[in-house]
Amino acid sequence: MRDKEELESLIELTFEETRVLGSLIEKELTTPEYYPMSLNGLVNACNQKNNRLPKSNLDEDQVSQVIEELRIKRLVHRVDLVGSRVPKFQHNTEKELDLIKAERALLAELLNRGPQTAGELNNRASRMFPFDGISDVDETLQELMEREPSLVANMDPAPGQKEKRWFHRLAPPPVIEEMNDGVSFYVPGPDKR
Repeated sequence: MRDKEELESLIELTFEETRVLGSLIEKELTTPEYYPMSLNGLVNACNQKNNRLPKSNLDEDQVSQVIEELRIKRLVHRVDLVGSRVPKFQHNTEKELDLIKAERALLAELLNRGPQTAGELNNRASRMFPFDGISDVDETLQELMEREPSLVANMDPAPGQKEKRWFHRLAPPPVIEEMNDGVSFYVPGPDKR
């Protein structure tokens, strides 16, 4: 595990880095038979239409560059498997960020979908880890928030909403943007930086 100074240098991931890292964590937990992932599989995971907000359209060159940036940060590494014709990639958050499976599941959801309530996280992360209800999710989020430095934080409820939303702290905080149909949370994307 990294010391505090080293970990603080990780907290400024780009949108593309959060998407690649979130996709790797998610696929490790949901489809272990296809993990580690090939570059093509990772591009498809980053750009899938469900479980991603905002949507992305990353190409192989972009994902390759992001893999290299995450490799330098020791969050991703290349794996050459015997009998495989293509290199594979896997995340290293279990070791580098000292994350257990439940924490990885929640972090993957936050990286891939942006701010969410504990109830939304309980529903969505249950495909990656069998939480014992919202109180278990809340407890895990609280532990992630109490770390030094904190890996998650929460924001006050948006106008017209009751529940606070949680977000990851590996990138700048999300910006709240009001839309005609209500309030939505905007996670800075590649075209907004």
